[in-house]
Amino acid sequence: MRLSHLARTGVIAAAVALTATLAACGEQASLGSSGSAPSVAQGATFEAGTTMAKLQSAGTIRVGTKFDQPLFGLKGLDGNPVGFDVEIAKIVAAKLGIPADKITYTETPSKIREDVITNDQVDMVVATYTINDARKQKISFAGPYYVAGQDLMVKADNTTITGPDSLKTAKARVCSVSGSTPAKTIEKYVDAGNIVLFDVYSKCADALRNGQVEAVTTDNVILSGLVDSSQGAFKLVGKTFTKEPYGIGIKKGDTKFCEFIDTALKDSVTDGSYAAAWTGSAGKVQGAVPALPPADPCS
Repeated sequence: MRLSHLARTGVIAAAVALTATLAACGEQASLGSSGSAPSVAQGATFEAGTTMAKLQSAGTIRVGTKFDQPLFGLKGLDGNPVGFDVEIAKIVAAKLGIPADKITYTETPSKIREDVITNDQVDMVVATYTINDARKQKISFAGPYYVAGQDLMVKADNTTITGPDSLKTAKARVCSVSGSTPAKTIEKYVDAGNIVLFDVYSKCADALRNGQVEAVTTDNVILSGLVDSSQGAFKLVGKTFTKEPYGIGIKKGDTKFCEFIDTALKDSVTDGSYAAAWTGSAGKVQGAVPALPPADPCS
């Protein structure tokens, strides 16, 4: 049967669209899996009554992470997040004998991270989650698995803002996220009336693009992802002024689960899955694989 010119054009367009979609899916899959697929532990046994035994028996694990942070936790085309935090979660799951496709992800913005743990909505939170004493009052941390530093993101042509000490002089409005460590820290450098808070960093990026704020502040690796996806609109100031150790949030007092996670992280360095997780995600922009920080005492 001969196709009309219009029909042939439609078929070609559909084929092109399908090819583009498949290519995009392939690219997204590579972002989520090039460092993923750590070897799933076979036949591992755990003490009865522990979180590890419960999760292994269930064959699944609930993970809280972010959906709006390129390189660390960004929702992919298939509806699942991709990034370094996600890869770290897969490493822990694999050590429990749980494959990546049995992880259930819950979007967990900064301000609700403690809540989803204490309310038993997730089994752990891996979400650029800085370990600090205030949070330890409510939950426990395993790790850290990475150390970031707070920085500033501005428009690419901004030469006025050169670091946190220049913000007041520039009378800059600065955006961050409610409930985050950076939002609290920036109060030292900016008048309260010039701090703008949203629930997710993508809204801060929009505010910067639209001229509603002059700077966005959070950890440098998060900002690097936003800069990388801005198509040249933004730049990183490049002067970190804090240290932000990222930990894995778990139920308070679950010392055995904390110790298990710390061992899993240490083993991931030896078996190469930590390096693979980094190079397949944040390392595409950040470069060299970082050293795994020493684990904090579990409590």
